[in-house]
Amino acid sequence: MSQIFSPSFGLYAKLAVFGVLLVAVSACLAWRSVTTDPHRLDEPVNQPVPFSHKHHVEDDGLDCRFCHASVENSAFAGMPPMSTCMTCHSQLFTDAAMLKPVRDSWKSGVPLHWNRVYQLPDFVYFNHSIHIAKGVGCVSCHGRVDEMPLTQRVVSLSMQWCLDCHRNPQKFLRPREKVFDLAWQPKDQQRLGAELVRAYRIDTGRMTDCSLCHR
Repeated sequence: MSQIFSPSFGLYAKLAVFGVLLVAVSACLAWRSVTTDPHRLDEPVNQPVPFSHKHHVEDDGLDCRFCHASVENSAFAGMPPMSTCMTCHSQLFTDAAMLKPVRDSWKSGVPLHWNRVYQLPDFVYFNHSIHIAKGVGCVSCHGRVDEMPLTQRVVSLSMQWCLDCHRNPQKFLRPREKVFDLAWQPKDQQRLGAELVRAYRIDTGRMTDCSLCHR
């Protein structure tokens, strides 16, 4: 009987299987590198200007919306234009070396490139405005930024982390007028949260539907 496969066929077959496995592993590693946030928890993120939320919010009393003007009506919170910064810094600390990038940006019209503190993968849809409208406070995701000299991540924003909130929204909801009050604490979160779930007409049966975040 003649031999159907050559003696070297087994070697080629093994190399082909190894190649497929190598491609699969490489694809998984590449996917992880794209979807994983590069910054560690509780690690300040370097910025072109060492902006201090603690100084601007706690010391000067600025509201979140002064800089993040679109947070209530847009998917994105928004970043302040240099005209917002220069509202104060055309009069204060006008010669400070650390603010030179701000002054240069103002003069040239070229926006500063701020480094993202949180980065969601492209296949995740997130809308700031709906969370604000439903009483989710800034502090739930961003932590006490009013106490941060330099901004850092405090939560992972992993799928499991998001699902923990979507499955039990009553644990996190607050009155809308307290959404931007980072220091506010409820007396009875469970009771208040249950009332707000009804008041905000949150359909808890759909909160874990895939289509909410993956569109």
